[in-house]
Amino acid sequence: MSRLVTAIQAFLVALAMAAPLPAVAASYADPTALDTLFSQLKSASDAEAAAKITDQIWQLWFTPNVPALAEQMTKSAAALATGDVKGAKAVLDQVIAAYPDYAEGWNQRATLEYEIGDLTGSLADIEKTLALEPRHFGALSGRVLIYLQQGRRADALADMIAALAIDPYLSEKQLFPELQQESHHI
Repeated sequence: MSRLVTAIQAFLVALAMAAPLPAVAASYADPTALDTLFSQLKSASDAEAAAKITDQIWQLWFTPNVPALAEQMTKSAAALATGDVKGAKAVLDQVIAAYPDYAEGWNQRATLEYEIGDLTGSLADIEKTLALEPRHFGALSGRVLIYLQQGRRADALADMIAALAIDPYLSEKQLFPELQQESHHI
């Protein structure tokens, strides 16, 4: 099993490195800053260093450089903070309608859908997220959790390996004992 996991890891790392970077989605955040952070994330020395880098990536994703869009994302977060799931979803629906090439709008709605049990809707929005931002480790790890709930362990493992090629310290790795046997830094 270890050789299979290693082979899959090598393939997915090569695939991730060969994947074209999204042209349109990156316009909502500084693409050079994101590229630099993703490069740093791959070589982070430990989980604490990786967490600091992922926080910066999330900040760039969640605070787009389009003021009207940034305001909508803030409204969505505020609605969720007060427990207004319907209000947050309505705002995210508006975000996606107005900015269909904004990956984080799709990802935030996917997360909300997951939390309310709409796994089909969440999976569809994760697909959109990953089409726009293939390096979205949050979307990949979210899909891992859904696949595990659906009993699709092989699919979950493949996505976990792909996510670890981007962020080697994702906590969801703990769900896969076969990955614990591999080197800590995938």
